[in-house]
Amino acid sequence: MQTVLIASSKGGAGKTTVATHLAAQFAIAGKRTVLIDADPQGSSTRWCQRRAGLDSAVLPIDGTRRGWEKAIPEDTQRVVIDAPAGAMAADLGAFLDHADAVLVPVIPSLIDLEATVPFLNSLAQQVRVKKGKLPVALVGNRLKPWTSASQQAVEQLEAWPYPLVAQLRDSQAYVLLISLGKSLFDYHAEQILRHQADWAPLLRWLKKTA
Repeated sequence: MQTVLIASSKGGAGKTTVATHLAAQFAIAGKRTVLIDADPQGSSTRWCQRRAGLDSAVLPIDGTRRGWEKAIPEDTQRVVIDAPAGAMAADLGAFLDHADAVLVPVIPSLIDLEATVPFLNSLAQQVRVKKGKLPVALVGNRLKPWTSASQQAVEQLEAWPYPLVAQLRDSQAYVLLISLGKSLFDYHAEQILRHQADWAPLLRWLKKTA
């Protein structure tokens, strides 16, 4: 069972977008998938509920309550954790203990970049991260590759000590799909396939950490 934690100390960075799409990709690939929703807003849970009628449904578990680990079915193959917004590493406790990999979404703005640095510093103090036993990677989110701002943000992210494993382009499709309980991976239109390609490096990285 591989467990992936999606976390950021900056609200609005796209944790739920990354968590739901990753869970959908796992489920569509035939993996029995659980999504732990540790964010009190419950957006990931509502996404799972909307998706419940599909063959690639994802089981939601309330991660805001103690003992969430015991609710994970024994036959689960993939677990995605949508961490609480605004949490630093010290607040993530059991989520970090159970994680096999951590993904940190970052939006290309100066405020978001500056806000992410203290969070990454707090992650760096975790024993498993220090020893290289808990891999951490960055996900550039809502990028506009044609703008100098996004290009500069990517350059800065690539200079940070953690790998930048995905550059997700800004698209209203994410908002619409999440509201429907769907994901990019549920469709095969040419335009959608281009967005799916943005995820390929991330998925390859996760395979290496499994």
